[in-house]
Amino acid sequence: MVEYRIDRRSGVATYVQIVQQTKQALRLGLLEPGDKLPTAREVVEATAINPNTVLKAYRELEREGLVEARRGLGTFVRRGLNTAPADSPLRTELDAWAVRARAAGLDRDDVDALFTSVLDTHFKGDES
Repeated sequence: MVEYRIDRRSGVATYVQIVQQTKQALRLGLLEPGDKLPTAREVVEATAINPNTVLKAYRELEREGLVEARRGLGTFVRRGLNTAPADSPLRTELDAWAVRARAAGLDRDDVDALFTSVLDTHFKGDES
């Protein structure tokens, strides 16, 4: 089951963070069709956010066809986005790169800026 982590200082709306984290879990194969998402109550207890925020995120995921709400049962994954499984060799290489970046004295914001710059160079015009 996915565990949401909310960064209140990120400037990204809380419901968007939930949507993004769910999509990331789908892409990595950590969530698969049929898996149940945590209930709004479970997310609220873990993150101390408003239940309406969780429901808004789940509605957005449902609108995109990624999940479906089953009355009285919960919210379930309809389809995956797993194009980069968590055990991918590329992930292993990226992990090693992150270790080198940290050893070189880069902090998370530095790595984020560098990685985003590289992505922007190689994925210009892509809408993903």
